[in-house]
Amino acid sequence: METDVQVSQLEDALIRQAESLAREQRQNAESARTRILKEGADRLKLFTDREALAARVEAERLVRRQVQAAEFRMAAELDRLRWALTEDILSGMQLAFRHLVEDDLRYLELLEGWLASAARTLPAGDLIAEVRDQDRPRLEPAWAAMIERAAPGRKVELQSLGSMGEGGIRVLLADRRAQIDQTFEARRSRLADELAREAMEHLFASTPNLGALLHG
Repeated sequence: METDVQVSQLEDALIRQAESLAREQRQNAESARTRILKEGADRLKLFTDREALAARVEAERLVRRQVQAAEFRMAAELDRLRWALTEDILSGMQLAFRHLVEDDLRYLELLEGWLASAARTLPAGDLIAEVRDQDRPRLEPAWAAMIERAAPGRKVELQSLGSMGEGGIRVLLADRRAQIDQTFEARRSRLADELAREAMEHLFASTPNLGALLHG
């Protein structure tokens, strides 16, 4: 009888131990499940974050490329417009200068002014004034009076520059150590860079300013 009781107690203890072990296993399994789910969620979030970061970096790279391409296109178009406008301005100046050359009074006054400016700028000494072949007959009748007004006290010899060019005057020291070139071509060359800058600044201006070339 006592043995049956001991066996029954042993069975109860084993059952309790088994139930406790089962509970522990369930708890461990639940903890492992929770840990696995959390690790999976963390890995998924990390992957998602990395993918999002990669996508953002790629999007920014594409935007930069598109912006740079747009800037290059804009720069090229502005450069084309700048040079086109510069050429238009130069053409307009050339036409205006041709009209001025045809006006004896205005043209001779302009040459006298340039001669006076050169005489004030160049060192002391005899001068040579060179003009186009076709301009020389226009200047010779009034040359002495022009020298008296523009370069008083200085000898200025009138010489031919040749038949090429739009007009203007080149004034040199007699020994040719220094000169001031006020021919149209020289003035246009000196003003080319400034004209390009002006064209960019006044890209949409409707009327070019011709005063700098004609009277500056």
